[in-house]
Amino acid sequence: MSPRFVLGSASPARLQLLQQVGIQAIAQKSGFDESLVQCEDPVELVNTLAERKAEIVAPQFPDALVLGGDSVLSVAGEIHGKPQSTEEAIARWQKMRGNTGILYTGHALLHHQKQQKIVRCGQTIVHFADISDRIIEAYVATGEPMNCAGCFAIDGQGGLFVEKLEGCHSNVIGLSLPLLHQMLNELGYSITQFW
Repeated sequence: MSPRFVLGSASPARLQLLQQVGIQAIAQKSGFDESLVQCEDPVELVNTLAERKAEIVAPQFPDALVLGGDSVLSVAGEIHGKPQSTEEAIARWQKMRGNTGILYTGHALLHHQKQQKIVRCGQTIVHFADISDRIIEAYVATGEPMNCAGCFAIDGQGGLFVEKLEGCHSNVIGLSLPLLHQMLNELGYSITQFW
């Protein structure tokens, strides 16, 4: 019998990705205070955050596979999570436009009872369009960038301003589906067990 699959996140985008590939996950927000983790290395940062979130949720579902995730965008060596204000979002887009960034998503998959844990990071290079201040201000005014690591949602209006991706598309939405498949295999599960 297959374990239940729990998403240790309140992200509707991550839940929708799982549902698109046939995984009916239970969504459970971790409530972890991300400000407790300070780190200059984006890979270490997202992996640690993903792991902490999964570790908080896992004891509530001891017989389930729990997936924690976290994403940040790095542009010119600066790490960005969700913007804290519209002014910050506008300033960030003014740096991002016509530039490239790397979207890092940490994935932590664990099974509490079996004491299984695997943590991996997906990376995707994002090429941003060179958009005007007027478009930036209008996009920020939609509110969409305020809920997104990196200040854009590629599966929303932000997709208009991304010219090219190098790497996994779903990673930019918040969960690398190919990486999840690999992680499940490494723990001895088949993706088909969750269909």
